[in-house]
Amino acid sequence: MVAVVGDIHGCYNTFIGLLEKIKNSYPSIEIYCVGDLIDRGKFGYEVIHYVQNTNIKFTPGNHDYMFYHFFKDPESIFARTWVFNGNELTLESYNNHENAIFEHIDFIQKQPLFYNLEDCFISHAGVSEKYFRTIQKDGSVDFDELEREIYADKISDKGVLWNRAPLLNIGKLQVFGHTKHQKIIFNEDTFSVNIDTGAAYGNKLSALVIHNNEIVDTFEEFTLIDDII
Repeated sequence: MVAVVGDIHGCYNTFIGLLEKIKNSYPSIEIYCVGDLIDRGKFGYEVIHYVQNTNIKFTPGNHDYMFYHFFKDPESIFARTWVFNGNELTLESYNNHENAIFEHIDFIQKQPLFYNLEDCFISHAGVSEKYFRTIQKDGSVDFDELEREIYADKISDKGVLWNRAPLLNIGKLQVFGHTKHQKIIFNEDTFSVNIDTGAAYGNKLSALVIHNNEIVDTFEEFTLIDDII
């Protein structure tokens, strides 16, 4: 059994409120995040610092990768794109923590692009139909081949950092974020669930508790205004 949290986007106080709800009901549960820890909200530094120091696991989102490349590879498309994707508040959050920037971006870079767990499959933007070739003759997915393709294709607009195309049904529950909605969206055909509920846009931060590919509980915390204004 695991808990999976949607796109936090610098909404630290909202995040903490959601975690308290989860831990009150499931004190020892392992917690994962689908990425986009930073940008648009005011407390990117605080979110990453907390995740790092509480051993919460996460798959980096496109915003986290843009942050990394801005400092490590400033000529890359990731770095150039960050300027137009809400980076100002993230940089402001490091005003008194400049020494933590390179520690945090190295921490981001070390995280896996997905978690293939017994309970579910977690990535930032989901596994696109582009990877249909990983389906074997018996209908199952060759996860070793899928991993090779995902890592070879991470800058693609159909990769797990950026994808907004239809998803591939991989035979287990996919949990992802990246594209905001007003509520959690479950797609029966692709056996997938989008948990980005627009925390940084004043809506809410959501989480699921999942056991053996079944959603057994949901949590939400409406965005605290101090996180975004």
